[in-house]
Amino acid sequence: MPILDAALLFVAGFLSGAVNAIAGGGTFITFGAMTLVGLPPIVANATSSVTQFPGYITSTLAYWSDIKHFWRTALLLGVISAFGALAGALILLALDNPSFRVLVPWLLLAATALFAAGPWLKPAPKPGHEAAVGTLVGSLAQFATAVYGGFFGAGMGVMMLATLGLTQPGDYHRLNALKNMLAVIIAAVAILVFVSGGVIAWPQAIIMIPGGALGGYAGVWIAKRVPQIAVRGFVVGVGAFLAFYYFTKG
Repeated sequence: MPILDAALLFVAGFLSGAVNAIAGGGTFITFGAMTLVGLPPIVANATSSVTQFPGYITSTLAYWSDIKHFWRTALLLGVISAFGALAGALILLALDNPSFRVLVPWLLLAATALFAAGPWLKPAPKPGHEAAVGTLVGSLAQFATAVYGGFFGAGMGVMMLATLGLTQPGDYHRLNALKNMLAVIIAAVAILVFVSGGVIAWPQAIIMIPGGALGGYAGVWIAKRVPQIAVRGFVVGVGAFLAFYYFTKG
């Protein structure tokens, strides 16, 4: 691998970890960097799942004391998420790169718009209520979100937080804890499918994961000094650029 490509991937991993710690949206950066160094879109998408996975785990561990209070909800939605992620990942592997490439700019546009609307999609605080599975609609919404997450992870966290806020009671922090835990399950199932399908670019992933870990740590420092709106604007800009890139490249 050329040293400039390795440097780009490491920096992309660092930026991804930092923006995930501040505002989310790191998948846009990892996916974009891997496509720019020449990886096919399916491989870049699958490898992004690997690079984001450690951050999902640490976020879940940070919320573990909250999750213990509604573990039954977490368990049921986790099972639903696993089946949804399995379906989404299998759909991705059923496509070839040219077919997926046609979908990529539209997926990026949708994910970018969703991410940009994220502040308005956050659920309103509902203190004093436990998060619980209450309706078929909530289960179906989580299944659909998991299918999307297994197929194309960009914007999954924002989407999941929005659907959980509409279908589950509980305050914002509890819903965010639930979202993080479900993201671990979705990513884990998708990664297993992608590994079995042989579509993970391990050299690139190994370079990006340490960068992501450092970026996640640095993100806390950055969050105290850089307005979140600036970071969100950067991520939206990256998503719009990638969508334009794929539309023009064809």
